[in-house]
Amino acid sequence: MPAITVPDVLVLPRVAASPEATPRPVRSVTRAPHGLEGEGFPVRRAFAGVSYADLDPFLHMDQMGEVEYSPGEAKGTPWHPHRGFETVTYIIDGTFEHRDSHGSGGTITDGDTQWMTAGSGLLHIEVPPAELVRSGGVFHGLQLWVNLPRTLKMAPPRYQDIRGGEVSLATTPDGGALVRVIAGELDGHAGPGVTHTPITVLHASVAPGARLALPWRRDFNALVYVLSGRGTVGAERRPVGMGDLAVFGPGDTIEAAADATQESRSPNLELFVLGGQPIREPVAAYGPFVMNTRAELVQAFEDFQAGRLGTIPAEPQPGHHVL
Repeated sequence: MPAITVPDVLVLPRVAASPEATPRPVRSVTRAPHGLEGEGFPVRRAFAGVSYADLDPFLHMDQMGEVEYSPGEAKGTPWHPHRGFETVTYIIDGTFEHRDSHGSGGTITDGDTQWMTAGSGLLHIEVPPAELVRSGGVFHGLQLWVNLPRTLKMAPPRYQDIRGGEVSLATTPDGGALVRVIAGELDGHAGPGVTHTPITVLHASVAPGARLALPWRRDFNALVYVLSGRGTVGAERRPVGMGDLAVFGPGDTIEAAADATQESRSPNLELFVLGGQPIREPVAAYGPFVMNTRAELVQAFEDFQAGRLGTIPAEPQPGHHVL
């Protein structure tokens, strides 16, 4: 799992929870079912079966892969619209190319993040590069959907290209975990992602037998998704493994620990940790649109069909035919 690593975590600044802090209890642990997305690439539906009240301000999350593509197998998504929320694509291993109808885009690879604010609406496409299609290779990542409040649903679209080397790195007091802060803030360490909604998003690698205790804002919800490995979550030490999502209750800290023995293909417990300030507004969602009312959804579909969300550029995307 390449992502971003360092030769010696002991040189990094520390994050630590106060001994007087209240650990957050684990409300639930659910296992993500498998599915297919886009043109047929495999995903795990991380939020399946979890109520929006527990997820707010997050809407949806897919773990993409980990998959080893043979030559000619790599797949992406065709051109499609979005309105009313943000998509966050974090690439752990492999490469993805992105373009949208506003002229933004680029290539993201190991440890990079593409943060796209759809806002008032756009069309976009995400595909593997031609080299990955031609030669095959490993692909592994996450896509997270973040809701926008009513006042920002029609904001101008925005694109952030966050390189892996820009994330804020930290470790635990004993050096047992590597913490990558992608967006928001953790114990004074700020990630590079600029967010419309107050949130924190991070990727933590916990060494076998090590413990992770993260200080967490009381006004945020708290979710921990297991990318790979085995361990426990919460002070009550609920067992978790690959594809499990833990939802935490109120408190000051998030706790997790890695089992002393891990599988050879996943030497650490890899966790995607996220939380934010709930928006607490009505959600009307259908397909690629997330609004507040059914009337706004109908308007989004009408605007898309009328071409008001943009047009597909004429030049072909590498490795993909223009539709």
